[in-house]
Amino acid sequence: MHNQVALSLKSNYALFSSPYPNTLHTPRLSPSLARRSFCYYSVLKCRGIEIPFPKPRLNSLSYGNGSVEDERIKPVVVKEIDVATLGNLCVDVVLSVPKLPPKPLDERKAYMEELAKSPPDKIYWEAGGNCNMAIAAARLGLHVSAVGHVGDEIYGHFLLDVLHDEGISMVEMNEQNGEIDTLSTAYETLLCWVLVDPLQRHGFCSRADFSEEPAFSWLSTLSTKAKMAIRRAKIIFCNGYGFDELSPSLLGSALDYAVEVGTSIFFDPGPRGKSLITGTLEEQKALDKYLRMSDVLLLTSEEAESLTGTEDPIAAGQELLKKGIRTKWVIIKMGPKGSILITPSSISCAPAFKVNVIDTVGCGDSFVAAIAFGFIHKLPLVYTLTIANAVGAATAMGCGAGRNVAKLKQVLELVRGSNLNEDDKFWLELLKKHSDTEEIMLLTKAVINGSNNWLQRVSLQKVVGELLPKLERAQAKQVGAC
Repeated sequence: MHNQVALSLKSNYALFSSPYPNTLHTPRLSPSLARRSFCYYSVLKCRGIEIPFPKPRLNSLSYGNGSVEDERIKPVVVKEIDVATLGNLCVDVVLSVPKLPPKPLDERKAYMEELAKSPPDKIYWEAGGNCNMAIAAARLGLHVSAVGHVGDEIYGHFLLDVLHDEGISMVEMNEQNGEIDTLSTAYETLLCWVLVDPLQRHGFCSRADFSEEPAFSWLSTLSTKAKMAIRRAKIIFCNGYGFDELSPSLLGSALDYAVEVGTSIFFDPGPRGKSLITGTLEEQKALDKYLRMSDVLLLTSEEAESLTGTEDPIAAGQELLKKGIRTKWVIIKMGPKGSILITPSSISCAPAFKVNVIDTVGCGDSFVAAIAFGFIHKLPLVYTLTIANAVGAATAMGCGAGRNVAKLKQVLELVRGSNLNEDDKFWLELLKKHSDTEEIMLLTKAVINGSNNWLQRVSLQKVVGELLPKLERAQAKQVGAC
């Protein structure tokens, strides 16, 4: 597995000249192209499905979401969208470089200015940020909307085209029209420079590296269309990098509105979680709000430890669960070991699939998409982890993210192959410390009867047998590329 160097996921687009020699610094399209209609991105194109909320809570062994809630009868709400992503829409420019940018800000700025002397060709562009999760979800057959901002320039149109080709609707957050200077770099599509050195380590830079304000700090309120998308979505997904684009108050407003309209909230703080803890007061409050009010939290074991100070990933997850007000699931990503799903009454674990890892960029985003698939389809918890591990592993077998994330055909091949990276000793040592939990489940290739009365082993063969028909149906309905 490649080593990775994660600099701030920000970049300084203002320092880069246009990749087209005959255009202005901000590469605008011709007036005829700039005025082209985006009506085909409307959320009204999605197929309507009526669902009541909240759902009755079932046993976690089969379809549990993990907590007991007030089951008062509420109005039926039309949820036409399976997943809406919030913010973090950017274009990745992926370049091979002799060395990664230095950490000191002034040195990094000089490095990027030097890099800007050779503008990147379009072959190096890729959809990035939350586009990774959105594309992976669409390829699982989910109806997806991307809520955020893209500029009216070549990068923005590139991003819109990619989303459209994958069957993803785009919902613009800007309602200010002529009230801002659209020629300003602050209005442009966010670019993230993904730099890869000869050792295949990654560095990430964007224009927000050189500003204390979020890239789109001029966005202060949720647009009517953004609210419509959140109201019609079953899940709204936000990650920590959203704070690089949107203000804490705007992110908080989106969360409040999602709670109000009965939309489930998925939050992955990512590496930014650690810096947000010590960020501005507004950032700290917004982070705390998302940690307490989200239905599903997703973190790596390192991120869970940084937020709780607890090294044991299960104990860290349980701590986050106890502090949560609406939290139903806490999911801990354990890298090549697998993943853990924690509810108030259960612990579910699934070892990872064995694959030849090429690039881990986008694996976590793809993993989230599959968790959303399991949540929406009310799959058993171990089944949800199994498909999430498979989607993440399939992405790791490719190079880069965006349109290179897992295709359903690859996921099906991995599931059928059933090649688990089993480490019984690791899981038993970890789980034994929590043997008093009401229900503990572990995915395994071979079921050993009578070995532990506190541990329920779930046969991979049984899981695969029940998952494959669902995935095959998803493949038949798929809108995007296969």
